[in-house]
Amino acid sequence: MKIPKRLQPLVDDGLVDEVIRPLMSGKEAVVYVVRCGSEIRCAKVYKESDKRSFKQAVQYQEGRKVRNGRRARAMEKGSKYGRDQQDEAWQTAEVEALYRLADAGVRVPRAYGCFDGVLLMELITDGQGQVAPRLNDVSMSAQQALADHGVMMRYVMRMLCAGLVHGDLSEFNVLVDEHGPVIIDLPQAVDAAANNHAEWMLERDVSSITTYYALYAPQLHDSKYAKEIWALYKNGGLHPEAELTGHFEESTQETDVELVLQVIEAAAAEEQARQRRLLNAEELG
Repeated sequence: MKIPKRLQPLVDDGLVDEVIRPLMSGKEAVVYVVRCGSEIRCAKVYKESDKRSFKQAVQYQEGRKVRNGRRARAMEKGSKYGRDQQDEAWQTAEVEALYRLADAGVRVPRAYGCFDGVLLMELITDGQGQVAPRLNDVSMSAQQALADHGVMMRYVMRMLCAGLVHGDLSEFNVLVDEHGPVIIDLPQAVDAAANNHAEWMLERDVSSITTYYALYAPQLHDSKYAKEIWALYKNGGLHPEAELTGHFEESTQETDVELVLQVIEAAAAEEQARQRRLLNAEELG
């Protein structure tokens, strides 16, 4: 096939020997199957910011650190240089997340580096050597759904142990090979400690993936893995081998409005009394 313009520099530099075919086009990138020496890999060509359809980028960028002050100021102003730097930061975030999550025991494609807005990474294949299907194209038994959902919850937990929340996890961002689920698409991964949206993003991730598996194992609808995982995280009890149950007892105690008002009134009365004592002391003085 004709070599896409964005891939030509990698071919010229010997990083890619052959562009075999397009694989898929998503909201932030176009992916190609390529040959690098004797290995078949994939090349993810990121779209420019004005061509991406990922509308909530600002929420995902919250808390990301930019070490260079000039770059940070340019990104805030939205200049052309700033937009270019923002695109680079978006791409770098995925590479760093892939390395970090692989080290944390989460199955993700192996990354080989990002070059001029093109991420070279492992091509996930099935037992026959064909491109692995996405989860949304896979049917399964109830038993398999329960097993694979359990694997995914461990991956979500390990991601959080590594300080990250996927932020866009669904059946469309998971591949399934002969060994089970593989998580993909991570440019929007957020820093759990620095992003104020991290908790609800984790809730949404877990809800989306659970809803899909529940098509085959309806009992999953009643699980509460997101709340269990986040509570462990907040309380300092989260670790990569934590045993998850899917159960979480939420507080059913309703706020006693009358009691709260009584506390406020008591505090106000105490303050008034203190002010009177001060006034009396001044008069006596």
